[in-house]
Amino acid sequence: MAKVTKTLEEWREQLTPEQFKICRLQGTEPPFSGQYLECHETGIYHCICCGAALFNSTTKFDSGSGWPSYTAPVNSDAIHCVIDKRHNMERVEVKCQQCDAHLGHVFNDGPAPTKMRFCINSTALYLD
Repeated sequence: MAKVTKTLEEWREQLTPEQFKICRLQGTEPPFSGQYLECHETGIYHCICCGAALFNSTTKFDSGSGWPSYTAPVNSDAIHCVIDKRHNMERVEVKCQQCDAHLGHVFNDGPAPTKMRFCINSTALYLD
């Protein structure tokens, strides 16, 4: 797929205010509030902005963090990671490879086999 590029105003017109805040302005939904936190349906989680496939429900686990968590993306080309130094800390931000939407953060404290915890905002996703 070709890279999706839009102006902030075009994203604002496409997304709800909450989706825009999280995906385009690097916001975070309150913990334990997202629609996919307790979701146990099978399928693929897609980027709310561009529709790219991001995470398979088979990799979802309960991390206790308050956000849906996954051990791995659907493939290594689905996402990219950048260093996030906001809020006086250093974390690794997870972004959609197709449209650069902010999805959440990744930590190295997850379960086997990857030992990774992709901590993702429900607002940045839809399940199909």
